[in-house]
Amino acid sequence: MTVMARKSASTPPPPPSSEQIVDIDVAEEMRGSYLEYAYSVIYSRALPDARDGLKPVHRRILFQMAAMGLRPDRPHVKCARVVGDVMGKLHPHGDTAIYDALVRMAQPFSMRVPLVDGHGNFGSLGGDDPPAAYRYTECRLESAAELMTDGLGEEVVAFGPNYDGQEEEPSVLPAAFPNLLVNGAAGIAVGMATNMAPHNLVEVIAAARHLISKPDASLDDLMRYVPGPDLPTGGKIVGLDGVREAYETGRGVFRIRATAKVTDVRPRKRGIVVTELPYGIGPEKVIAKIKDLVHSRKLQGIADIRDLTDREHGLQLVIEVKNGFNAEAILDELYRLTPMEDTFGVNNVALVDGQPLTLGLKELLEVYVDHRFDVVRRRSMYRRRRREEQIHLVLGRLIAILDIDEVIAVIRTSDDTAAARTRLMEVFDLSEIQANDILELPLRRLTKFSRLELEKERDQLTREITELTAILESDELLRTVVSDELADVGKKFGTPRRTVLLESPGLP
Repeated sequence: MTVMARKSASTPPPPPSSEQIVDIDVAEEMRGSYLEYAYSVIYSRALPDARDGLKPVHRRILFQMAAMGLRPDRPHVKCARVVGDVMGKLHPHGDTAIYDALVRMAQPFSMRVPLVDGHGNFGSLGGDDPPAAYRYTECRLESAAELMTDGLGEEVVAFGPNYDGQEEEPSVLPAAFPNLLVNGAAGIAVGMATNMAPHNLVEVIAAARHLISKPDASLDDLMRYVPGPDLPTGGKIVGLDGVREAYETGRGVFRIRATAKVTDVRPRKRGIVVTELPYGIGPEKVIAKIKDLVHSRKLQGIADIRDLTDREHGLQLVIEVKNGFNAEAILDELYRLTPMEDTFGVNNVALVDGQPLTLGLKELLEVYVDHRFDVVRRRSMYRRRRREEQIHLVLGRLIAILDIDEVIAVIRTSDDTAAARTRLMEVFDLSEIQANDILELPLRRLTKFSRLELEKERDQLTREITELTAILESDELLRTVVSDELADVGKKFGTPRRTVLLESPGLP
């Protein structure tokens, strides 16, 4: 026992742990971690970019669908395939978030100009019926979505690495129309939120073109073209003071009223027929509220209510009124007590140069127009560079075709490709690029190049280079190009206004 005790006493102590414990202030750590989380939500998830009007998830969906070749003239593909590719390559978040964003872009009652052509059940107005799972639905790009991605291959926007650095994605889309104003946006970030109303494409483009021609235009000037929002579900906006306030300050509230008329719903039976509901309100919500009011005796005179909505006739809600009751008075009560009249709170918060800002109508248009100037300028630089490269090759071929026999003799008497390249450059005063082009052309193609065809191509390229240079050197011409392109979009995709604007509730 004594020997063992002595041995234990002489045993060396265990080596110190390699771990290092650092004392930190919990409050400071929480503050830093929360700010990092808040920045991530604001910049990477919840707020749209003021230039293309898209959040990162929407931008990645459209970019990936374009990369997959899902054009409007191609067959639909399963949404599960799109969701999987977006999640695996670009958006490392849940598949539910990606699919929800894709669904919204395909809903004509959510988007004034839908960007995705959906095939299958993509939900119903007001969210009364959820969309089918992505393994059942199919999708492809709408024609308008091609305008959002058009020109990506011409270096018109900056690209950056994806989440793991293995792919590249655009920081913003070219956006050939003002998507943020046309389709609106909604999102909740940390400490801030955005809620933007949709507008009519033709009106927004007209305002943007006016701003291009007159950069110092006032808000009143722009509101002559954009008098108010144009909601996908129609309805009536009652009172325009809130609309003007929103256009001026970026914040405002206006009321939306359902479109309804009093008519005979059956022989000798009066009733109310609702054909349009406020934005985001579905018929089931209205029916449930009316039944609740009737049951609690807060609303009298309702005999029956039927939902006759279908794909052919659209929304049709028939409210039958009991005999002896005034249908117009009941309609006023329905506006007052049910979601047939609702409010829309505008909060125009979007990212400008990476900063969340609250923007009025003119500021939103200015950011978009400046973006298009940059896109067209970069596109013109790219196209000019490519044409300059092409005309350089054409000039080399013209030199070679003038003395094709000597070119063939130089190539045949050379020991190898490098020697042939060097001799061609020396004999005909060609650049290395021109010599390589001639060497890579098959003999049968080189002999088919007629002098007239090459000269015609040279002259065409020269004209195009001159035109592109003029755009790059003239601010006025650049503005004209952007304005004309917007006008073409308006003619092709414009639709009549759906929402009626009323100055006061008393107007019909």
